[in-house]
Amino acid sequence: MRLSVSFKRNTWVLASCIALAMAGVCVPRSVAQMDGVISGQILDITGKPWANMGIEAVGEQGTKSETKTDSSGNFTIRGLRNGVYTVSVILPAPNKPYEIKVRVSGPDTQKVNVNFKDVAGKQGAEYAEQQKKAEEQKQKFQGMKQHFDAGLGFLNQAGQAKADMAKAPADQRDTLKAQVKDLSDKAVGELEQAKAAAPEKDPNLHLIWARLGDAYDTDGRSDDAVNAYKQAIELKPTAAYYNNLGGILGRSGKIDDAMAAYQKSAELDPTNAAQAYRNGGITLYNAGKLKEAVEPLKKATELDPKNAQGWYLLGASLVYNMTTKRVGNKEEVEFAPGTIEAYQKAVELDPNGTYGQQAKLGLEQLQQMAPGIDIKTTAKKKKS
Repeated sequence: MRLSVSFKRNTWVLASCIALAMAGVCVPRSVAQMDGVISGQILDITGKPWANMGIEAVGEQGTKSETKTDSSGNFTIRGLRNGVYTVSVILPAPNKPYEIKVRVSGPDTQKVNVNFKDVAGKQGAEYAEQQKKAEEQKQKFQGMKQHFDAGLGFLNQAGQAKADMAKAPADQRDTLKAQVKDLSDKAVGELEQAKAAAPEKDPNLHLIWARLGDAYDTDGRSDDAVNAYKQAIELKPTAAYYNNLGGILGRSGKIDDAMAAYQKSAELDPTNAAQAYRNGGITLYNAGKLKEAVEPLKKATELDPKNAQGWYLLGASLVYNMTTKRVGNKEEVEFAPGTIEAYQKAVELDPNGTYGQQAKLGLEQLQQMAPGIDIKTTAKKKKS
């Protein structure tokens, strides 16, 4: 029995020793994981120790430790795991806490020493620099706007002079032509300066490029005008920009490119696609491609059946699709379907206007080619 008791006692002692030994091994390891320290000193706006300031340290997992500075402005937060902490100095209201990122890594942890005299000086310098940049941007914008407005003014004057030149007697056209050139040169100069003054990411830059394209176009610089509109489209691809680009390309003889631009305009704005198709028809018509003009003009009149210009141009284009057949000893004319109706529609919509009058003339010419056809119209009176 004694041997049995003695064995149990020895067993208990051994077990206790093992437990203590294990504890001796485990405890230091646990302590090692929580032995991180953040310490430092906080100085106030005059560079003196800032006592009783709240300090918070928030770990990556959201654990928070708090303390306050002593009379010397010093603080210490112990028992931290290694990792990155956001240390906040809780400043008097209404100021936001001043934050610093600190990596806790045993004895290598950096001290958090903050002198708010230096902070205020640095922030003051940064604020002054920000104010300086803001003022420079403001002045730059004002300069850009002045050049832009001046450019638009000259561009509008050039457009008016160009319109006057088209109606002026032959002996006055040279003078007006020189005036258009002078005004468009000035418009280009001002708008180029506006573009140069605009910041690279200015939200109005696309508009400057577009108006510069108009100025180049009026100035007879079609390649520059095309490039300007492409720049505008790259910044803001709108139906209007593609439509204007189509007009410039068409006037410079690049018909296929013009039609592609008009098609893109129609796709981007289906509601107003009639304008793009009509302009495409006009471009083909002016280029002498009347047969090709029929398709876009048909689309334009389908989408906008009250536009007299579209109906007149469709009728004039369809005339070139007429055929003849021999009947007995003579050739008889067969007009393309819709030719007479297109002219009649133009007269109905614009009886006393340019397109209505031209359509009437067109109908009379058709009757001369084919006596007996019915060219009667039912012109609507315009409301006074």
